[in-house]
Amino acid sequence: MRRISTEVVIDGSPEDVWAVLTDFGRFPEWNPFIVEAKGETVPGEQLDLTFRQASGRHMVIKPTVVAAEPGRELRWRGRLWLPGIFDGEHLFELKPRPDGGTLLVQAETFAGVLVPFTQKIIKETVGRFTDLNEALRTRVESGAWKTA
Repeated sequence: MRRISTEVVIDGSPEDVWAVLTDFGRFPEWNPFIVEAKGETVPGEQLDLTFRQASGRHMVIKPTVVAAEPGRELRWRGRLWLPGIFDGEHLFELKPRPDGGTLLVQAETFAGVLVPFTQKIIKETVGRFTDLNEALRTRVESGAWKTA
């Protein structure tokens, strides 16, 4: 098992961060990592996500939403092929700050027999998480998402 995690402080409320993070239809406007997303943030629902890898290639996964607490947490679980081969549980956790901002934690826990052989991909994914975090921060703080 392997866990990676990144975080960013966003000058916006957890509700604002949640609004941008779950507006899947607008991901192509700002999200450099998850370039397309479809589905509902409802536990048990399946999402259809297209990721842009560091190489520029796209990868589609269809994870299942595990938790969706507005303004607090979005979590989904996906896998490649069969269970136990390469599974991942993705987390966005939104923590309110005393200054009115939000600490966003983005993490993934990888499990399965292929994990030891995918260290390069996992390491690159940390960079993609950082890209998404920064783009989300810029989007929320710009207020552009409120105007369209």
